[in-house]
Amino acid sequence: MEKIRLEADNGQNLEFYVEEQIRIGGCDYLLVSDSQKEEAEAYILKDTSEKDSGMAHYEFVEDDEELEAVSKVFEQTLEDADLEF
Repeated sequence: MEKIRLEADNGQNLEFYVEEQIRIGGCDYLLVSDSQKEEAEAYILKDTSEKDSGMAHYEFVEDDEELEAVSKVFEQTLEDADLEF
């Protein structure tokens, strides 16, 4: 399983496992987890980088409406997974 590393605002390095990637309305989203265990915490990240930047910049989706809409798409994509956000 692919890993992604992020640097938090406080400089702390965070590491997540990429569970799934989708594209909605021209935006890329990642469903990530903090471990490979069954009871892992799941998060949705949005690629907010410039189109020609060459490097991805991911941010946690915090807007409730966007989070709900994107999580529904992930739930449909991963029908056998039990997801809670």
